[in-house]
Amino acid sequence: MNIHIRNGRLVDPKSGIDAIQDVYIANGKILAIGSLPAAFHPDHVLDAGGLVVCPGLIDLSVRLREPGLEYKATLESEMNATISGGVTSFACPPDTDPPLDEPGLVEMLKHRARILNQAHVYPIGALTQGLNGEHLTEMAELHDAGCIVFGQPNGFLTDLRVLMQAMQYASTFGFSVWLSPQDRNLAYDGVAHDGEMAMRLGLPAIPVCAETIAISNIILLAKEIDVHIHLCRISSAEGLALVRAARQQGMSITCDVTINHLHLSDMDIGYFDSNCHMMPPLRSFSDRDALRKGLLDGTINAVCSDHAPVDEDAKLLPFGQSEVGATGVELLLPLTLKYGMEMKRPLVDVLAAITSEPAKVLNIDAGYLSPGGAADLCVFDPDIYWKVSATTLLSQGKNTPFLGMEVPGKVRYTLVNGHIVYESEH
Repeated sequence: MNIHIRNGRLVDPKSGIDAIQDVYIANGKILAIGSLPAAFHPDHVLDAGGLVVCPGLIDLSVRLREPGLEYKATLESEMNATISGGVTSFACPPDTDPPLDEPGLVEMLKHRARILNQAHVYPIGALTQGLNGEHLTEMAELHDAGCIVFGQPNGFLTDLRVLMQAMQYASTFGFSVWLSPQDRNLAYDGVAHDGEMAMRLGLPAIPVCAETIAISNIILLAKEIDVHIHLCRISSAEGLALVRAARQQGMSITCDVTINHLHLSDMDIGYFDSNCHMMPPLRSFSDRDALRKGLLDGTINAVCSDHAPVDEDAKLLPFGQSEVGATGVELLLPLTLKYGMEMKRPLVDVLAAITSEPAKVLNIDAGYLSPGGAADLCVFDPDIYWKVSATTLLSQGKNTPFLGMEVPGKVRYTLVNGHIVYESEH
């Protein structure tokens, strides 16, 4: 299908373009930007007057809950949520049930995603079998099945010998290692940041050193091995300082932050709001402000949703017993825009954190708009505010700390490979 997107405000962070431009799409690719190509006849015209046309968003952490956790969400429900949020590519963590540690599981996930023909799915392969932190997976076989990076979520790898072996294995094949820096022993049974709020509510706490000691160990090991490290969900000022110092020493290290940690602190737990039960925990105001500045100065490479749909019953339990996680993929764009407005940053810079920069982290050919590139686009209205509610969210998981709030930015169209996969009614 040939598509002509006209009169839109084209914002492409990779090239720095921010101007009113027309986009011409043919055969799943961007044919031209600006001038009408010769002999181009559109099958469909999208009037993008007053709208922003940008690369499709790229999210570094979206849990589909399949296989094994379909009672929380289904592939169909979360893929619908993904494209309604303007996300056209995303990484899927391996903590499914069973974990993504077998090629067959990865192939099945990729196959089912292809059938749905919506966003591009990039599974993260498990570093260790069963994510138990003891025996390495066959990363090469998982890579052949479709995994492009390998990770160990939620601090489940405490044996440093195994971690070193995993880095060496990944280095041999040039794979990136994605780690959630949290020392499991220090975190223990903690559910909240070690601060005034946890003390007042009597909640078991997780100290910042659970993150910094894990980061320090990772950095010390990685210095001995030529491997790229990506740190998932940095939550503290001290952790960020370690990343900054390591990069200044020439290490190949990147990191991301969640939209929740950019906006919230442990004070938002309020009276035991289980929607704020996250891992890593929401930390102090000063940590949140440091993360905001870290994104501003480029220490943090990307913003992700850390989308983790949770069923209602699991969130109705007391805070400490409630399940960790929040839905978020539909809020990635609005909350990133909100951050940009509060920090008074140009739109082209803000969108880089959810388009071109995560594409670099994943090392995929996406996150930009130029002739010859895949026609993965997000078209949104930056001036519309909408209310976050169980009705407006398409994800099967309805739990987020932002329920009831008005957020900016409404996705009008999402295109993947030149096809309109999502179109809003308003």
